[in-house]
Amino acid sequence: MNWDAADFDWNQARAFLATAEEGSLSAAARALGVTQPTLSRQVSALEEKLGITLFERGPRMTSLTSAGLEVLDHVRAMHEAAARLSLSASGQSQAVAGLVRIATTDTLACYHLPDMLISLRETAPDIEIEIRTSNKLQDLIQREADIAIRHARPKEPDLIAKKVRTTSATLYASTEYLDRVGRPQDVEDLQKLKFIGVDTSDTLIPHLKQNGLALTTSNFAVSADSGLAAIELARKGLGVGLFIADEVSQFPDLEIVWPEFQPFPVPIWLVTHRELHTSKRIRLMFDLISDYYGRK
Repeated sequence: MNWDAADFDWNQARAFLATAEEGSLSAAARALGVTQPTLSRQVSALEEKLGITLFERGPRMTSLTSAGLEVLDHVRAMHEAAARLSLSASGQSQAVAGLVRIATTDTLACYHLPDMLISLRETAPDIEIEIRTSNKLQDLIQREADIAIRHARPKEPDLIAKKVRTTSATLYASTEYLDRVGRPQDVEDLQKLKFIGVDTSDTLIPHLKQNGLALTTSNFAVSADSGLAAIELARKGLGVGLFIADEVSQFPDLEIVWPEFQPFPVPIWLVTHRELHTSKRIRLMFDLISDYYGRK
């Protein structure tokens, strides 16, 4: 084994990771409980040791260079390994126990959470998980959930939010439906199709209008307040749906309706209550979910 290849201080790597995650040296220093000059020296020392520039430094924020982006994934993996080592050495994998309640959409609960829980079972098998499928942030405010995974950033001051991923949503329909009604060649063709509404028939109308698609309630023959139900309605050939790419990629019977349609960016926010963030089990689950999306 080449021991010289890893000849740098872990504290320097941790300072780099915190700065990348928090977005600035000052925020990273607060997160790690050190002074900003100390953290800045650690980052600079790592840059010198590696012989590369990791950040473009601005007056308020820092942005990763291309070299920094390449290093980031490796340092994240080091951080996860160090956390697992710490848990194993101290016996915390058995000591971190209790209930964690997670609120999220039904599609995220079905297509994302199971893989996260497999990792959790390996790290902290005594944590019990309760999943609530809901689209309302009231779950956190009323303490009916400990962690929420949402597509909108909360505005409440008592909630801590971290954007862990940005995906996209576009228009999908079943191959059978498009074979039957014809694939649209232009916006006029697209506006003649039947659509699947979200919550109510008119919810999507203003959003689609931003992309040049002028629909009316007559376009919506069916609507659903469940993402899973909407996907199944589309798979059965009942119309066109606006779906997140991550959640329908596993269904080969669904295809993009009109490639020229500009996809909507869809952020994924990880949210918890400020007071709960200090709980070991909630913090562990929060970090595990964050790491999961960081690897996607």
